[in-house]
Amino acid sequence: MSQLKVTNARRKQRVRISLRRSANGRPRLSVFRSSKHIYAQVIDDLKGETVASASSLEKSLRDGGKTGANIDAAKAVGKLLAERAVQKGVKEVVFDRGSYLYHGRVKALADAARESGLSF
Repeated sequence: MSQLKVTNARRKQRVRISLRRSANGRPRLSVFRSSKHIYAQVIDDLKGETVASASSLEKSLRDGGKTGANIDAAKAVGKLLAERAVQKGVKEVVFDRGSYLYHGRVKALADAARESGLSF
């Protein structure tokens, strides 16, 4: 395994461990960012199920002419995810950025989710 993959895996584990300590039973908002798209899920770790999810691959977001590789699409995904989570009764989550830095598309998604009703 390359050194970059090892470093990213360690960072991801470090973030998840600190989240488990501070979660207090709250669901986790997990983000995955690829080079072309961005995906987000609200996961209830106690039950082991996904409460809500959204991605830039969805038809409603693709028709808007937004690709998943920019900040505008990340904002749209964050807003959509927050609306779906609030509909299911989830208002407080912990933010799991994974191995990604809190910058750019990841930050835009988080800010849009906060503006749309999620608190973390």
